[in-house]
Amino acid sequence: MTTCRRKLIATILAGAAATLRSLPATADPIQLNMADVLPDGNFMVQNAKRFAEEVAKETKGEVIINVRPGGSLGFKGPEQMRAVRDGMVPMADILLSQQIGDEPIFGIEGVPFLVNSQADLRALHKFARPELEKIAATKYNQKILYMVPSPAQYLFLKTKTDKLDGLKNLKIHGADKMTVDTVSSIGMAGVLIPFGELIPALASGRVEGVATSATTGVDAKFWEFLKYVYPTNHTWSTNMVNINLNSWKKIPAHHQKTIETIAARLEPEFWAVSTNADVESLKKLTANGMEVVPVSEAMFAEMRKRAAPLLEEYLKRAPAAAPFLKDYQESMGRK
Repeated sequence: MTTCRRKLIATILAGAAATLRSLPATADPIQLNMADVLPDGNFMVQNAKRFAEEVAKETKGEVIINVRPGGSLGFKGPEQMRAVRDGMVPMADILLSQQIGDEPIFGIEGVPFLVNSQADLRALHKFARPELEKIAATKYNQKILYMVPSPAQYLFLKTKTDKLDGLKNLKIHGADKMTVDTVSSIGMAGVLIPFGELIPALASGRVEGVATSATTGVDAKFWEFLKYVYPTNHTWSTNMVNINLNSWKKIPAHHQKTIETIAARLEPEFWAVSTNADVESLKKLTANGMEVVPVSEAMFAEMRKRAAPLLEEYLKRAPAAAPFLKDYQESMGRK
């Protein structure tokens, strides 16, 4: 190769290198793990995956949310909010009522027989949600992106009865303290254990029934252990998908706006998914041999009467909830 040719090639390569250096570097996408204790087939997890897909699409792959279901990241339900607060995981799908050990006001939906439907819950959120968002941000360093209610609540039992005393002292699992307190107040024996321990507890007889939703009943195949389904709607609960604020601040402002828009657009759809999941799950339970037992007006009245003191007990633990409950009750035409 001639000297002139070598010089020409060297000049071309140098120019190419300079051009490459002048081009903007392609940034790696922002990767965010989302912890979820629910199994992969649960509608809450499917909602989260839909949200993640929309975020990836609308940010052109620059923000990626990796949904990790089934407790695969090692956090239990009551630990999720602290895990996000401390930056142990950037995002989580968190059951609001399981966080009352850290923040009692988060149990506001669990006051027994306070909320009877999604319409009621929307009315309660109108007053309480701004406060929940404020507490999440100022005390727990996180932002609530969206909230989705669990479906209607039931009692799943081996016992069939039309009188409340027929349920006396039955050991009933609840996912949170308010549920356990509620079933205990009406004569049963509430047991608080993590969801991951529920199946062994049912198999061993450590618990004799469960107070939860029909979707959980399908997830856990309750028909293998239990027979009867009582539609009580004794409490309500909501999941919130939260992101650590330090992680949030690392997302460019235009992508933050996009994510907020997606969350606001999908949240009503996710509420509808919850309603449909209740209907479809109840069909699956009965198709597998479970029987729905209507609760008589007399039995309901007795449940409400026995559980009524829990409202005052809750307000002693969470006095900040009082004005929101008052506004909600007045908006619903209740005393």
